[in-house]
Amino acid sequence: MPTAAMIETVNAFSTEFVGGPVMIAAVLLTGLFLTLRTNWLQFRCFFQMWRETVFSLLQKQQDGIGEISSFQALTTALAATIGTGNMAGVATAIMLGGPGAIFWMWFSGCLGMVTKYAEVVLAVYFRYTKPDGTVVGGPMYFLAHGLQSRLLAIAFAAFGALAAFGIGNLVQANSVANAVEEAFNFSPLAAGLLMAIITALVSIGGIRRIAAFTEKMVPIMAFFYIMSALITLFIFREQIPTAFSQIIQNAFTGRAAVGGFTGATMQQAFRYGIARGIFTNEAGLGSASIAHAAARTDHPARQGLWGMFEVFVDTHLICTLTALVILTTGSWTTGLDGAALTTAAFSRALPQLGGYIVAISIVFFAFSTIISWSYYGEKCFEYLLGSRPIFIYRLLWIALIPVGAMGGLRTIWQLADTLNGLMAIPNLIGLLCLNGIIVQLTRNFRVKK
Repeated sequence: MPTAAMIETVNAFSTEFVGGPVMIAAVLLTGLFLTLRTNWLQFRCFFQMWRETVFSLLQKQQDGIGEISSFQALTTALAATIGTGNMAGVATAIMLGGPGAIFWMWFSGCLGMVTKYAEVVLAVYFRYTKPDGTVVGGPMYFLAHGLQSRLLAIAFAAFGALAAFGIGNLVQANSVANAVEEAFNFSPLAAGLLMAIITALVSIGGIRRIAAFTEKMVPIMAFFYIMSALITLFIFREQIPTAFSQIIQNAFTGRAAVGGFTGATMQQAFRYGIARGIFTNEAGLGSASIAHAAARTDHPARQGLWGMFEVFVDTHLICTLTALVILTTGSWTTGLDGAALTTAAFSRALPQLGGYIVAISIVFFAFSTIISWSYYGEKCFEYLLGSRPIFIYRLLWIALIPVGAMGGLRTIWQLADTLNGLMAIPNLIGLLCLNGIIVQLTRNFRVKK
């Protein structure tokens, strides 16, 4: 087991490098570089993104190599990216950086759209069809076959396989257990066992069963949360213009102390807003491209637009709704933080239902993350050791869910957080070094159109 000194060292490294300004700057600058290289793709092709994603569902779907539809790939990726950070994380960003943090969250989300696009394009282009007909892809494949770096590919896969147990399993299981215990007085152990059973039934069936599950679950959970937020905003509709004014003005001036809010500078708004925008949609991490690589599509850039849309939904829709609920209700000046702040905001509009809305949303968001990350971790593990011992990884994954629900192995959570951040390093290297292929495929797609 890790010693206390080792955990402290890892935490310091994680704070200063992996989750600190160095990594944030690396992700941000990569997004800016790719934005310039693709000639501002996320703005130039914004309406085309909608045509190729949402509106394409009304038409005959594109044929191509793959195991799941483009929409299923999107919902699988969204299941992993939409999580407790969309509620608790946004609340923390506002508490530490003030309303202006949301402006910088939007800014980093815009850069994240092209970063996610690039990840997906490379994942689809360098994906591999196995002898049994299944399709696999992700950063480990474009690093190995595109960049010709087996070392970086192994590093990403190792970080991903291990980090998945933290960000995708133990932490999420604990979030679900805490939510149902507080809202419904449900036993954490019982919640953990129930999650383990459902996860086993879904994940053992592979990407097709996972995709079929998320295809139904993600629209339901998104609709539930979005409608709850819109109802709240309708009740406080007169405060919406003020909320937007606070976001824009405080982004460049900071915010003085008011109520239970301790005040924030422009630097704090920038720092926490950028961090929330980066970490909520996982752009730069490379994980979501593993799901997108399994999509049936006729061109990597077409699926890349689905990846771009994924970031838009996560950051510019879900996170923005959370922020507006917190700001319009005035809850951000109460001194509360995290999920407690989000709960207080919904409760001001819906006194009898606010706590249940947040609890149910956490259950949806966190459990869907468990399902999708089981696939991410499994594919990373498979890249390292082959498909034969996959059942060992699956059994371990399922067995650790009740452990996480009970709050066990907390020291492992901290190590996993660091490993999760380290995944970005080989992925970002790949994006920067293979940017020429990204540009070429983007131009080819536009000519083809």
